[in-house]
Amino acid sequence: MPPRLWPVRTRPQKPMPKHTPKPSAAGRSSAAPSQRQLRVGELIRHKLAEMLTRGEIHDDVLADHVVTIPEVRMSPDLKLATVYVMPLGGKDVGPVIAALDRNKRFIRGEIAHAVNLKFAPDLRFREDETFEEATRIDRLLDSAVVRRDVDKDD
Repeated sequence: MPPRLWPVRTRPQKPMPKHTPKPSAAGRSSAAPSQRQLRVGELIRHKLAEMLTRGEIHDDVLADHVVTIPEVRMSPDLKLATVYVMPLGGKDVGPVIAALDRNKRFIRGEIAHAVNLKFAPDLRFREDETFEEATRIDRLLDSAVVRRDVDKDD
């Protein structure tokens, strides 16, 4: 019989202590976005706004609407960009988002040329709801209950 090359353990081993990994910059979930995420999001927003302004995206729906892009949020690994879109006046949001989805491949290619990243981010188009939220807050501030509380302090 050949000799053993590894030691034989005769007693049971203690279980290894549980290790809790430190939160890394790439593993953020609820933390604020990193400086790089913000910068890349702004570069994508500027490029997309420029494409819409110049009419580089050939689509009848997009040609008929003035589209605002208030924000682009990047995932921590910079592989997913969520683009928030609002047509001027807030009308026809669904058809505008559908038109952007139809042209997603062309838009992604143009963004890949403009933004120097290892991977071109995948694009998701969503309706921007900040205008609705601001309107809701304005209505709350104009309500009788809030006015009564404000007048009490004076």
